[in-house]
Amino acid sequence: MTSWFKITRQLLQAIRHDLARPHAFAHERVGFISASLSLAGNDLLVLARTYRPVADDEYLPDPSVGAMMGPEAIRKALQWALSDGVAIFHVHTHGGYGRPGFSGIDLTEQAKLVTTFFQITRKCPHGVLVLSDNSAYGNIWLDGKRPGEPITRFVEVGSPLHAWSGI
Repeated sequence: MTSWFKITRQLLQAIRHDLARPHAFAHERVGFISASLSLAGNDLLVLARTYRPVADDEYLPDPSVGAMMGPEAIRKALQWALSDGVAIFHVHTHGGYGRPGFSGIDLTEQAKLVTTFFQITRKCPHGVLVLSDNSAYGNIWLDGKRPGEPITRFVEVGSPLHAWSGI
């Protein structure tokens, strides 16, 4: 299956702008993107809809990571998935240019986070994204049983259209 993550340029710029804001003690910002899904043949289209940042008071001090979300931030994202019936993608940025990658801590923690979403909304794929200033990389879980897999293609919808491979 080929997975396509599509996002408007306007939404992607707003997310990058928000994630660039400083925080009192966290070294980076994080947030969540809701998405609708469409299956077309062997292609899974993930259509980014809206973004919600983690609120300032929902970060926990933890010098071992760039940002640690508290339970309220996760509860709100779970409620969003349940209430709106949407896929949820956790997002943060590593800045720079070119295709970013996940850090070791990102890889260890992302599966734990994403599998909690399958306890609430079992029928929606969920995932994680890391952004750079001109690209993105991500993993998607199609269900709560199999490991996540890289998102195959990204499309930034705008003029001109910008697309890149995720693998």
